Amino acid sequence: MAEILFPAMSENDPEAEGVVSTWFVADGDHVEEGDLIAEVAVDKADMEIVAPRSGLISLLVAEDQAVTQNSPIAKIA
Repeated sequence: MAEILFPAMSENDPEAEGVVSTWFVADGDHVEEGDLIAEVAVDKADMEIVAPRSGLISLLVAEDQAVTQNSPIAKIA
């Protein structure tokens, strides 16, 4: 199983938060390695998240939910 972590934004503030702006997949979808799965908003910028491997994705946070950097946002089994 692979965990997908919210990207690190600040080395100086380990509690820095951002949000998952958009999920491009639904909970339980099959994804392929490299598929675009989410867009996240971090520090006045948007970043794209891609699947690190193929498998079934389980979403752990909702869109627009505050997430601390380096926290898991999804898992792929």
